[in-house]
Amino acid sequence: MSRIGKSPIKLASGVTVTVSPANELTVKGPKGELKKNIDRDIKIEVKDGVLTVVRPTDQIRHRALHGLYRALIANMVEGVTEGFKKQLELVGVGYKAAHSGQLLDLSLGYSHNIVIEVPKELKVSTLTEKGANPKIMLEGIDNQLLGQVAAKIRSLRKPEPYKGKGVRYSDEVVRKKAGKSAGK
Repeated sequence: MSRIGKSPIKLASGVTVTVSPANELTVKGPKGELKKNIDRDIKIEVKDGVLTVVRPTDQIRHRALHGLYRALIANMVEGVTEGFKKQLELVGVGYKAAHSGQLLDLSLGYSHNIVIEVPKELKVSTLTEKGANPKIMLEGIDNQLLGQVAAKIRSLRKPEPYKGKGVRYSDEVVRKKAGKSAGK
């Protein structure tokens, strides 16, 4: 049995889980609603506020999907109850971030500003304090979408290993390399 797949998911009060005949899972909670298509072989059972994911056989494919769907459903339940947050930091002289609605305007040392349209499912905010690096905060209920957008923003100027400049997650540690030794 999969260690991740066999562990049950406790549903908080106010969270409802329904499975359609086409195996589409719907999770509703205080923060919103998420839907996900589940593989036809994987079964979802809800009893007494506890959700379990069941696989039919020990085939390699079923074992792989068992833990995957359990983790995805656990993220959906956590998203509709508490939500997810990611914070990015812009490290570098002259790097700026501003937002207006769902548009994020980034100045990352290129000859032009980069404007990104953040999906409407996510909430974006920026913070610029004197003497501190500009910060971008992303919030949402869909962990997969949140991580994808944060990774896209980070990929615009990845942290470089010599000075550490670039866009990084606020909890990310950038290992710096030693530069060339001058002269002798």
